[in-house]
Amino acid sequence: MKSPDAIVIGAGIVGASCALSLTNAGLNVLVIDRGSVSSGTTGAGEGNILVSDKDPGPELTLALRSRDLWFEMQEDVGDYFELEAKGGVVVARHDDSALMKLASDQREHGVDAQVVGASDLHNLEPYLHPEFHSGVFYPQDAQCQPMLAAAHVIRTVISRGGNFISQAKVTEVLVKDSQVYGVETSKGKFLAPIVVNATGTWAGEIARMAGSDLPIAPRRGFILVTEPAPQYIFHKVYDSDYVVNVASSDADLQTSTVVEGTRSGTILIGASRERVGFDGSKNVEILRKLAAQATSLFPILRDVQLLRAYHGFRPYAPDHLPVVGEDAQVKGLWHSAGHEGAGIGLAPGSAALITDEILGRPSFMDASAFSPARFAMVKV
Repeated sequence: MKSPDAIVIGAGIVGASCALSLTNAGLNVLVIDRGSVSSGTTGAGEGNILVSDKDPGPELTLALRSRDLWFEMQEDVGDYFELEAKGGVVVARHDDSALMKLASDQREHGVDAQVVGASDLHNLEPYLHPEFHSGVFYPQDAQCQPMLAAAHVIRTVISRGGNFISQAKVTEVLVKDSQVYGVETSKGKFLAPIVVNATGTWAGEIARMAGSDLPIAPRRGFILVTEPAPQYIFHKVYDSDYVVNVASSDADLQTSTVVEGTRSGTILIGASRERVGFDGSKNVEILRKLAAQATSLFPILRDVQLLRAYHGFRPYAPDHLPVVGEDAQVKGLWHSAGHEGAGIGLAPGSAALITDEILGRPSFMDASAFSPARFAMVKV
């Protein structure tokens, strides 16, 4: 293996997208993962590619561009990962004024947010509980199968001259005179002047190895998966509490209703959020609560059997914005992490930002809001 131009640590969809973007820009890329492709947060994701849950601001700008880049990536890589512009439907259980205000604000920033009354709402989702009388339809919301996406993107990187090494845990980030020059791993030393940290919930650990710091922590969430069923759910459907929970910094358990179907016929049910470190124990009460909330939205699901439940850890940053850009203290060390539950949706856009900055070319937005420098600690 010749020395790469760049090393990407992490083979989830965020790392895979970075590797593909850098490869397409002409760099030779090595991807390293402590496990295998999608063995971290990506493997526990629902595949959400959303604009509907973003307030106007930098993250919404990133989400809109990233959503389009997903479909460009499909043209580049091939139609292998169930990418579908299925659209999202958001409903309010009680007062819908906050939802309508959000939709109005989003429309001023390029989001197609269509207010729908009772008749249109139930035409969109005929099995929705009749108590819901209004909502917002977001045709730009999309979905993919994230594990397939990461796998096929990595495969494309390899086909274009890159390399992938699995089961290679990084033990040291090599730095000299505040400049990164490679990594030491359980499978040997690899040298490169560019290292991209795309390790999700472990991004802070990698930063510390380099003598820097990122305040990224895990936020646990559970997903329920049903048996294959008739098509009861036609879009991604969630209640407006989901947006509130995404933006919350509360460490305690929060749940909101998120329901969507897949091409295989299974139905995915979420979403819960809690900060409990890397505790992977199963909490049956949370699973019961998610199931109850889902059936309150779609009563017909009471007759559908659950197949399994699983959990994942979202990489959480204190200000709820992703961390995308060059490290504040170590040159050549780049971060794409801290996306929390939006990592799948924001992956291609984040990769484009990093690639553009590495190459010194203009990008589609000002990425300063995502800079790791916002967390830089003054060292005495």
